[in-house]
Amino acid sequence: MVAEIAATLARHGAGLALLVDYGYAGPGEGETLQAVRAHAPVDVLDRPGEADLSAHVDFAALAAAARGAGAAVHGPVGQGDLLLALGLLERAGALGAAAGEVERSALTAAVRRLAGDGEGEMGALFKALALTGRPEPPPGFAVVGAREG
Repeated sequence: MVAEIAATLARHGAGLALLVDYGYAGPGEGETLQAVRAHAPVDVLDRPGEADLSAHVDFAALAAAARGAGAAVHGPVGQGDLLLALGLLERAGALGAAAGEVERSALTAAVRRLAGDGEGEMGALFKALALTGRPEPPPGFAVVGAREG
């Protein structure tokens, strides 16, 4: 599927596909199949059908498939780096300026969850990969020192 999308972008020389998920910048970094029930990890074979199964994305494999189909590949970058480069703090600040203390606290927690790299935060665990029909990186992908691991 990624190769088909990449080929379309390359053929038209325009457009962008943004792929965001949790995963690895490169292959072979541990177990990818996991199960979660009630917001906690469980064994994948424990009570089949009662847990959510998922796998970490191998962004290096997606990038290789896209390049092979002729698309320009940008990233992967950490979700936190991308969101910060796109103005997450500025947007949260603008929203918080007109908010009460409870709302500002919720905004701060949301920013930390989306862009942070600590336990339970998505900033480093989630990655973003952009595929384009042109070589120029889209906004947020020219991040200097972006977390890629």
